[in-house]
Order: sequence, then structure tokens, then C-alpha cells
Amino acid sequence: MKLLLRYPLVAGTIAALLAVLILLLSGQPLIAQVSASIYALAVAAYLAVGMVRRLMGGQWGIDILAVTAIVSTVLVGEFIASMIIVLMMAGGTALEDYAAGRAKKELTSLLERVPQTAHRERNGTHDGAQHEDVAATDVQIGDILLVRPGEVVPLDGILLSESGSFDESSLTGESLPVERVAGEGLMSGSLNGEAAVRMQVTALMEDSQYSRIVALVKEAADSKAPMVRLADRYAVPFTALAYVLGAIGWIVSGSPARFAEVLVVATPCPLLIAAPVAFLGGMSRAARGGIIVKYAGVLEQLSRIKTVAFDKTGTLTYGRPSLVGVRTSGSFTEDKVLGLAASAEQYSSHVLAASVMDAARTRGLVFETATEANEFATHGVRARFDGRDVVVGKPNFVAESVAGVEETALASGELAIYVGVAGEFAGALVMSDPIRRETRRTLAELQELGVSRTVMLTGDALATAEHIAAEAGLTDVRAECLPTDKVEAVRSLPLRPVMMVGDGVNDAPVLAVADVGIAMGARGSTAAGESADVVIILDDLSKVASAVRIGQRTVKVALQSIWIGIALSVALMLAAAAGFVPAIAGALSQELVDLATILNALRALSAGKTAAGPTGAGTRSKGQKDAGGTTGKPPVSRLPRSAERS
Repeated sequence: MKLLLRYPLVAGTIAALLAVLILLLSGQPLIAQVSASIYALAVAAYLAVGMVRRLMGGQWGIDILAVTAIVSTVLVGEFIASMIIVLMMAGGTALEDYAAGRAKKELTSLLERVPQTAHRERNGTHDGAQHEDVAATDVQIGDILLVRPGEVVPLDGILLSESGSFDESSLTGESLPVERVAGEGLMSGSLNGEAAVRMQVTALMEDSQYSRIVALVKEAADSKAPMVRLADRYAVPFTALAYVLGAIGWIVSGSPARFAEVLVVATPCPLLIAAPVAFLGGMSRAARGGIIVKYAGVLEQLSRIKTVAFDKTGTLTYGRPSLVGVRTSGSFTEDKVLGLAASAEQYSSHVLAASVMDAARTRGLVFETATEANEFATHGVRARFDGRDVVVGKPNFVAESVAGVEETALASGELAIYVGVAGEFAGALVMSDPIRRETRRTLAELQELGVSRTVMLTGDALATAEHIAAEAGLTDVRAECLPTDKVEAVRSLPLRPVMMVGDGVNDAPVLAVADVGIAMGARGSTAAGESADVVIILDDLSKVASAVRIGQRTVKVALQSIWIGIALSVALMLAAAAGFVPAIAGALSQELVDLATILNALRALSAGKTAAGPTGAGTRSKGQKDAGGTTGKPPVSRLPRSAERS
């Protein structure tokens, strides 16, 4: 009954068809024919009005075939066939909805898990009786929440309980539960295990990781791929061919019924359904692997990628450099240099800032609070503590305010952060950021998928960039790039389309200008994620190759489905023109063509012959921070956030 109410045309047509059959069985064929003809022509008129409106809007379609088929079968007396055509068209809408729902299963499952309520502690007590249920949208940063066993974590936060187990499969594609300990980040949308846990909220509902993913998914599900519009354009020659074959059948046989029989099997459902279902299936397949494709058209671009450009820090490398050593100058001690640098870096959003602060915490150093702090994009940060200016960043940036800056000697793969205090050079922090273990494999897979050229674009020093490039197997390196340099480099690359992969604030402009921008979203900035066409929501570079593979398979399946539908329809039209397919049989056989086309399009949900990478690649180490976490920075005014600066 719900289905009939959802599809009134199906219900009405079934009722009308039953009434016509009853009239025929009761010996009233004329009344049955008139009733069926009136109903079928009314539906044809309804379809014609919609068709004209779409044509006036510049959207080509092939509803004209269905309208003509209904009218012609009525005119030649095949009123039962006309009713079946109407039923099949109405049923085709239901079939398309089913196929689209099946294709969007992974996308809609994300939407259905959006947390609505949270259990917030009152008066800072742990007593279970002191919790209140509030809307997740009303929770504020700093609130303490209780997450009960089997519940979804409602917002991003930090675990306060001693430990907990969480299922993050809907976010990262990782099937195994992830163990967290006190102080580690929790992602909204992850599923709590068997024990209740306490957490402190670090992001509002609209800023939490899961809400951002849901927004991307909604946008993706509503998009339309260029190939879908291309399928619409196939309608023009397809329609012309149907009329020509119908006319030939009429002329050769001398019977207008032959024209109607050809048009009956030429109904256009395969062209209208195949491509949308395949692209929805491709986006759903990507989402299952932790890859959110924002627009269906991006899959088509991914299938044709010839050049891939990579950022270095946080993309080809882990983006969490570790402190190798502290080199001091003058009377400054190692702890003094590191402590002041970390105190200034707490006002920076750069990945190196987090590493400096982690190193200072490891040594038990206490951060000072600044009275003023500013961050300078691509260069560094300047802060004032008790009347002393502390400058941290690139050597040239520090040298603008400090005398006697000396560049320190670095081994291959190392980088340095320079520190100046009260106009005096204090020393340098030597850091090292190792290459990701999956980098070489990813580049090899991209080459197998037809990517002809790979490039590194980084703000790092040339020596550091070349070291990472040599380990990764890259030959084209562009170092010491400002954000504008990266944009110009991508624009100048000759082999198109070009895909850019990055994760930092400074990558947002180049991600936007690339043909396809991919943001590593597990730790990447909001700005990069908003500028990108694809967001990878787990810390796994191999998903870049998976995205290209899914794009190629989706386009392949979509084209196959379109041409299968066309081939079967043309074969039926030829048979009908030769007189081998009666009108009623043609109407029924066309539904089988629709079914075959849809089933083939749903193949886009599968991985195909080649798996899309290891399922365990996205597992994160215990110390890794999650997106949406807080750094506990004091509120001060600042200039735009920095980019790579070492």
C-alpha cells in the first residue's frame, strides 16, 4: 500500500488495466477499448506537457518516443499495449528509485547515523543522575558528555575516560575497532563499544568531522555528472533512428501497426536510468572506502587524470615531524629555546607547530601566555611574552627582526625552525618528517592507471624536498613555493586533467584551481577540504589511487550500461520492424531491457577485478590526533594562518 501511495500513476494504471480486463471478460470490448484509450491518451498528454517544459528549459529528452508510442498504439487499436506501456513507464520510475537507493546505500547510511541528542553532565559531576539529554546542536565547546555503550559519538572531542573502543568504519572504512586512551581525540560519527565513556567537546555540531562529511554527502548525492547529460543527448539520434525504422516497417508491411510496434520497444528508460545509477554507485563505492566525492562529475574527471601534483608535508610525508635536536646560540639552553618556541607556536596552525609543542610537552616544559601574537603566512609566527618578542620560522623571516641568524647544517631529509628572542638569535630546532610507507606504492599504482606525470609542489627547502622526492621516486620537484607559485605551477602543467593532492591551509588555492583537488581530510584543514573536489577522510595516501580507479570503473560501467541499453533496444526495434515482435510482447520485453541495464549499472558498486587497496591502510596509531580536535590556544587576534615555512 505504501508503494502504491508513493507511485499513484502505477496504482492508477493497475486499477485501470484491471477494469479494462473485467470489461473484456464481461463481453464489452468497445467500452474497454474506449476506456483504455482515454486513460492512455490522458497520460500521454501529461507526459507531453512535462516534455515541452523541459525542452523550453533547454533540456533534451526522449519522452517524445513514449508519447508517440502510446498515441500510435491507441490509433491502431492496440489499447492493451498502450496500457502496458503506461504501466511500464510508471514502473520504470519505481525501478529507477530502487536502483538509485541501492546505489546510494553507503551515502544514505552516513546520513541516517547523524547524532541528534547528547547526554551532557550538569554541575561537573560524574553521577549518572546528573546528566541531561540535550539536542546535539545545543552542546557547546568544553561541555562534558557521556557516551553510552553502542551509541554514536555526537561531536568531536577528547576522551576523558581511561580508555575506550570505537568503531570508525562509517568514517574511515577501517573495519576493526580502534582503541583510544585518555587525552586522545574522538571523531563524531564513530560508534562507542561496550563501555560508557566520558568526553569533552572540542567542536560545535556544524564544525564536527561527521557533520562536515554529511554536508559533503548531501551535495554529492544531488549532483549530476556531465556524462549523465551526455546520455540525455544520445536521445536525439536514438529518437531519429526509432522513427526511421518505424517508418520503414510501415512502408514495407503496409501496416501502420508496424510503426507502433517499433516505437513500443524504443521506450527510452535505459538511457535515462543507466548513467545516473552508475555514478551514484561510484560515489557510494568511494564513500565506503573513506573517499567523499563532492560532485558526480568529478568521477568522470578522475577517470581521465594524466598528471598528479602532490604537496609534501602531511601528504607524501606523515606531516608530524619529530624533533631531532636543539642547536643553541649564545647563552640560551636547549630547554629555553624549545620552551619559548613552543609558547609562540601555540598560536600557529601549522603542522610543525604541533610537533614543536609535542616535543616541549615531552620534556615537561610549561608554555607561557602571550600578550600579542601574529602568524605570517608561509613565514612564521611572532609573539610577545613579558615584553620580549619571540620570532619563530624561516631563517629569512627571523633575520628581519633578529641579528646574527646563522643557518644550521642539516642532514638529508631534515628541516630547521629558527628562533629569535628579544632581537637575539637563540638557535634552531632540527626536525625530520619521514615519508609515508604507502607513498611509493601509491605512485606505482597511479602509473599503472595511466597517470603520465607526477610532481611535488612544496614550500620546503630544495634539499629537503629532493630527499623526499628521491625516496618516493619523483623526478619533478618544485621547492620553496608560495601558495601563488603552486597555483601557477598547476596551471602551467601541460598534460591535462591535473589532480592536486594536499592537506594544508596553503593548499586551498591550488586545490581549487586544479582540475581535480583532493584534500587529505583526516588532519587537513577546513579550508583545504572546502576547496577540494574530493576529501579523503582517513590518513591514507593510497586512497588517491583508489579514487582514480573508482572513477575509471564508474565511467566504464556507465558507458557499458548506456550502450547495452541502446544495443538491446535497437535489436528489438529491428525485430519489430520485421514483424517479429507484437506490440504487447514488445512492451513487456522493454521492461527486461530496463532491468538488464540497471543491473549492469549497479556493478559500479563493486571493486571490479582489482581491489581498491588494503582495508587496513587507514588504521591510525594511538598518538595520532583527529580532525576537529583542539590545541588549547589562548584567544588572540592573528593574521591569516601560515603555510609550509621550513
